[in-house]
Amino acid sequence: MLTKKTKFLAIAAVLVGVSVWFLLHPTHQAELADKRSKREAAGAATAGKAALSVEAIQPVAVQWPMTTTLNGSIFPWQEALVSAEIGGLRIQQVLADVGTQVRKGEPLVLLADETVKADVQKQMATVEKDKAALAEAKSNADRAREIRESGALSAQKINEYLIAEQTAVANLALSQAELENQKIRLRQTRVVAPDDGVVSSRSANLGNVVSSGAELFRLVRQSRIEWRGEVNADQQMAIHTGQVVNLILPGAKKVTGRVRLVAPTVDSNTRNALVYVDIPKDAAKPGMYVQGKIDVGQQQGLAVPLSAVTYRDGFAYVFELGQLGSQNTSKVTQRKVRTGRSRGEQIELLEGVAPHASMVLTGGAFLNDGDTVRVISTVKGGV
Repeated sequence: MLTKKTKFLAIAAVLVGVSVWFLLHPTHQAELADKRSKREAAGAATAGKAALSVEAIQPVAVQWPMTTTLNGSIFPWQEALVSAEIGGLRIQQVLADVGTQVRKGEPLVLLADETVKADVQKQMATVEKDKAALAEAKSNADRAREIRESGALSAQKINEYLIAEQTAVANLALSQAELENQKIRLRQTRVVAPDDGVVSSRSANLGNVVSSGAELFRLVRQSRIEWRGEVNADQQMAIHTGQVVNLILPGAKKVTGRVRLVAPTVDSNTRNALVYVDIPKDAAKPGMYVQGKIDVGQQQGLAVPLSAVTYRDGFAYVFELGQLGSQNTSKVTQRKVRTGRSRGEQIELLEGVAPHASMVLTGGAFLNDGDTVRVISTVKGGV
């Protein structure tokens, strides 16, 4: 059994040995302290290192026009049907084709007119015959009137002469009317354009025997076209005659038109109304389906440059800057926003950030929520 004195002497010997070792090795303690300080410095540097150097901006208040977007097709302003007014005749000559510019009264189709000309000649002969009959009846009636008081002719015979005269007058008028009718039929063998315009379709073919009322051509009246956009009932109240409409045609071509009228009724099936817009004659072709935008007023909003908005997974985000720290560093917060109108290099923010929030101008695609950035400058006015 060790005595208390023996234990005390053993512990004292160990302590003396450790002290002697540290006295013989003074650099070991310094190395440990140096390594500890380096680790702490490296940790501090890592914590404060900026992921990106950025410029800061704030949303700006803008007064932009409100735009209503419509879709619709281009139609002829009015389409005229050109039909045959006479039937049973063969097409002898076709003088126009699709795309032909025509003037009012210009012939488009000539029909074979031999039989009609023969009917005209026949009726002219009938008129001459009725004229001769009238002359004879008139002569007899005049003699009857002269001798009416002499009693040479009975009253019945005199009445017969007078009635024959009236009948001859009526027959002549009837034959003359029929002659005029035959002349009209002769004129109808020339099918003419009812108005100025351009031929949009043709069904007339050489040699066809036409029937009365058969469609031969269609004309775009006065070569005038219009765009008919569909608008719902809510948007309809903001659209008025005379407003400017910007149409976006295939190939990114833009055409400006004006609202001519807004349909007074809403379609019971689609719940949409039509907006009729006059556009330049040669700007587009009927049948095109295009988009149109109508400025319907002014509305205030907040806008930022397009570069400040980052799109990920189908959503729009901005990176909002927090409180600036040492060396102008700041942590960013990824904010989901809803965008609206765009104009030039700016886009409207409808919701998601405060009006006075600071955010990253460019480089959002390289950032993540919580990253530290260094702010090198602040761009005034958001541009």
